[in-house]
Amino acid sequence: MLGRKRREEEEVRAFLGKGAEFTGKLMFNGSVRIDGDFKGDIFGNGTLVIGEGAELEADIRVDNLLISGEIRGTINVKKSLKIYSTGRLMGDVNTATFSIEDGAFFEGTCHMTQNEAEVHTLPLDRNVGGEKR
Repeated sequence: MLGRKRREEEEVRAFLGKGAEFTGKLMFNGSVRIDGDFKGDIFGNGTLVIGEGAELEADIRVDNLLISGEIRGTINVKKSLKIYSTGRLMGDVNTATFSIEDGAFFEGTCHMTQNEAEVHTLPLDRNVGGEKR
C-alpha cells in the first residue's frame, strides 16, 4: 500500500518544459512539474515541482512544493516545502514543514503551522465538482 501511494504522488500529470512560458492560472490534482517560466496563480491538490532553471512569479497554494528553480510570490503549502541547493525563494511562506538545503536561498517571512488544517484551504477544493473555467 505504501509503495503504491508513493508512485501515485510521483507520477507527473502535467509538465511545462524549458523554454516554455505561461501566464495565467494553473489548477491541478496530482503532481505537476515546471521547468519553464510561469507568471500567475497556482492552486493544486498534490505536489508542485519547480525544476532547476525555472522562473516563477506566482502566488502558490499546494499540498507539497519542491523547489530547484526560482520563485517570487506568496506561498501556502499544506504539508511540506523543500528548497534544494539550486533553489531560490523570495516571498512569504505559510507551511507545516519547511526544509532548506545548504546553498539554497530564502528571503521573506515564514509562518510555520502546528498542523495542516491551519494552512489556508485551497480554492480547488470548492471548484473541482461543478464549475468549468
